[in-house]
Amino acid sequence: MPMRAIRSNLFNLLFYAWSIVMVLAFSPALLLPYQVTVWGQRQWARGVNFLMRFSVGIHVEYRGLEFRPHGGAIVAAKHQSAWDTLIWHAILDDPAMVMKLELLSIPIYGWMCRKTRMIAVDRKAGTKALRAMLEDGRAAVALGRPIVIFPQGTRTASGASAKDVPYQPGVSALYRGLDVPVVPVALNSGLFWPRRQFMRRPGTIVLEFLKPIPPGLPRKEFDALLQERIESATSALEKEAQAKI
Repeated sequence: MPMRAIRSNLFNLLFYAWSIVMVLAFSPALLLPYQVTVWGQRQWARGVNFLMRFSVGIHVEYRGLEFRPHGGAIVAAKHQSAWDTLIWHAILDDPAMVMKLELLSIPIYGWMCRKTRMIAVDRKAGTKALRAMLEDGRAAVALGRPIVIFPQGTRTASGASAKDVPYQPGVSALYRGLDVPVVPVALNSGLFWPRRQFMRRPGTIVLEFLKPIPPGLPRKEFDALLQERIESATSALEKEAQAKI
């Protein structure tokens, strides 16, 4: 078996084992103040970063940290990998993740998401779902929590553009309804932890916070600016990484 497959096997085994251990270890935290569960989520994410580096040689680099929000704001990020769904617990203070409602049905994990007041969206509910998301978003911002949303609503393959997977209206609804800055985020995680693939590739995942978009722009201007910043920066990160592979 090629070494890359062996290392990928090792990481996948360690990742699921670590996740199970953390879920079981912190299940009693459901009876404690929610900050205990938030702390556990942070340790889980940091542990995954360590396991990636240890087993498959995937390192992590953060750029644009001067733009990282430290209070109520919207973080609109590219989404290429399972890694993108967990890393926010390690780099943001008590993030409120916009997530699929179905995830709350997962035993223990879903209960923890409820405990930490994630923003669950029923994609089948249409405008009703947008109204509920706005209500939860306002509550999060009032508490000084950053909201993390994936504008395209799903994982995209590395190299896929907004033409392949269009941006959804959720981020625009939050922008108009909450009157807070939006911090775009570009990344290249799909090159190293690809969606729907078993194999992992050594290298460096780069996550880059981009210049915030101030509140108050017209919708079309905001949509175009957000898409241009995320897509152009993501393309640049992918090209940079591919040149090193």
